[in-house]
Amino acid sequence: MKKTVLTFGLLSAALSVAMMLAAMPLIDAVGYTVSDVLGYASMVLTALVLFFGVRSYREKVQPGGMGFGRALTVGLAIALVASLAYLVVFQLVYFGLWPELGARYEACMIERAHLAGGSAAEIAAAAEQAHALRRLYDRPLTNAALALAAPLTIGVVAATLSAAVLGRRRPADADPGESA
Repeated sequence: MKKTVLTFGLLSAALSVAMMLAAMPLIDAVGYTVSDVLGYASMVLTALVLFFGVRSYREKVQPGGMGFGRALTVGLAIALVASLAYLVVFQLVYFGLWPELGARYEACMIERAHLAGGSAAEIAAAAEQAHALRRLYDRPLTNAALALAAPLTIGVVAATLSAAVLGRRRPADADPGESA
């Protein structure tokens, strides 16, 4: 299981990190809203790698089929490896490569409140919330928790769905060519 988990976990992380790094220079050109959509879409796409990892494990390691629990365990392990690898890169980007990212995103949140036509009180509340969020992101431990939240949640959902689809035992008397 270790080889499958590491292979597909690191492949998923590599895809996610590559898409994040490719999208970052585009933020000024396309804006944060489009960048947010691209970021979450990339997380969903990389979750597909998790499905293929569970399927690979089922086909190569457990060719007789595997139960939901084993499939879920493999999927969650892949999701954890991918999320932790993504986290390491995100921390390096946030604190090293692009240290002004927090300030830029704080300004973006305030600008979004302006563009939404918010009142002065709503804009002030958005500014306060943006500043509080930035303070959380500027602390490595809370940054890690916040950065892990989205990819790990998507990974748990993908692992559960993958286990539901792939984690079925083949009946003992079934023809191997019949089951999928």
